[in-house]
Amino acid sequence: MLSAFGRAFRTPDLRRKLLFTLGIITIFRLGAFIPSPGVSYQNVQQCLQTGETSGGIYQLVNLFSGGALLQVSVFALGIMPYITASIIVQLLRVVIPRFQQLYEEGASGQSKLTQYTRYLTIALGLLNATTLVSLARSGQLLPNCQLPIIPDDSIVTTILIIITLTAGTGLIMWMGELVTEKGVGNGMSLLIFTSIVSSFPGSLGAIWTSQGPGTFFMVLVIGLLTVAAVVFVEQSQRRIPVQYAKRMIGRRTVGGTSTYIPIKVNMAGVVPVIFASSMLYLPGLISQFNQPQPGEPVAPWVEWINNNLVRGDQPIYMVLYFAMIVFFTYFYVAITFNPEEVSDNMKKYGGFIPGIRAGKPTADYLQYVLSRITLPGAIYLAFVALIPLVALVLINANQNFPFGGTSILIMVGVGLETVKQIDAQLQQRHYEGLLR
Repeated sequence: MLSAFGRAFRTPDLRRKLLFTLGIITIFRLGAFIPSPGVSYQNVQQCLQTGETSGGIYQLVNLFSGGALLQVSVFALGIMPYITASIIVQLLRVVIPRFQQLYEEGASGQSKLTQYTRYLTIALGLLNATTLVSLARSGQLLPNCQLPIIPDDSIVTTILIIITLTAGTGLIMWMGELVTEKGVGNGMSLLIFTSIVSSFPGSLGAIWTSQGPGTFFMVLVIGLLTVAAVVFVEQSQRRIPVQYAKRMIGRRTVGGTSTYIPIKVNMAGVVPVIFASSMLYLPGLISQFNQPQPGEPVAPWVEWINNNLVRGDQPIYMVLYFAMIVFFTYFYVAITFNPEEVSDNMKKYGGFIPGIRAGKPTADYLQYVLSRITLPGAIYLAFVALIPLVALVLINANQNFPFGGTSILIMVGVGLETVKQIDAQLQQRHYEGLLR
């Protein structure tokens, strides 16, 4: 493996791509520590040492920004607006026929959808930046801290911070696209990977100091086993055989080949976990806006939400989280994989599944296989996502627990994909490659 990486760096054009990717990642991480104009860096650091920074709003967004959110740095919003915009555009294909039409048009249509995603990213970045600044000004971003994060609360300063944060989102999006175009791997995925991995030393250090070396090594062992299980499932697929009939074109015989349709056990990836986390954050947000005035009693429904749906260590929260992940897995797979479309394409090019008639019987068979294989995929996804919540209960770790949930799924998925791309690049140049 190490010798293969050595060969990769000895290949001039591949070395250039790898160094370019590493350079962009370095700039991305540096941006996480550059404070926005008008933000008191000293006050932020003091608040981070004393404030409660786990759960709720901090959990997902702070994970994807690599801790930049709580620093209120220029890259505070991270990659989250782009992820949200991509998911929204993908879901709008179901609702807006024009979007589905563009998707089916090929490269030109895809570029148009990418353009819409960029516009939506900037709009969401502007919205998120405004929310973040209002939370910072009101003192709700870092609770239990009386120091002002933004000392100057003038309109000019506020607008300047919002513009800076939105520009930071646009710059991250541009850097991600540059990596995809000129580097190795998918740029956006690699930036998310970098953000997640950057939080590992802090999380593991916190477990060492608070729980001791015994718990620390136990966490490492569980982590390695989880990674092995995730790699195994992510690589698992059901291969449906497809044969193509022989056709005479002029004097040549075309077709007669055998191939397969790969259906992954986890086709939805990490999207259902993000959906479920976002939905479960809403009750806590609603209860925040309905807190009583000093001296007034707390409404019963607000108290119930605060007791059951705000922290992840509650049984009701865990059950809802599990059920929502299973539901969103089926929902997302139904959107992204269309058996009718696959069946029509096979019929068009003379392909058929052995023993199954072309057309509707093929679509029904694909739907049958898909529904059966999605169930273990959904349960696996829900169990992996529950690891941080179980860790929260057992060892009092924070919800950004390094070896579970969103972080481990993204980390393993992106790592596998990037290694495969480097391997393909090496094999193109007549080398052995990384994977054996």
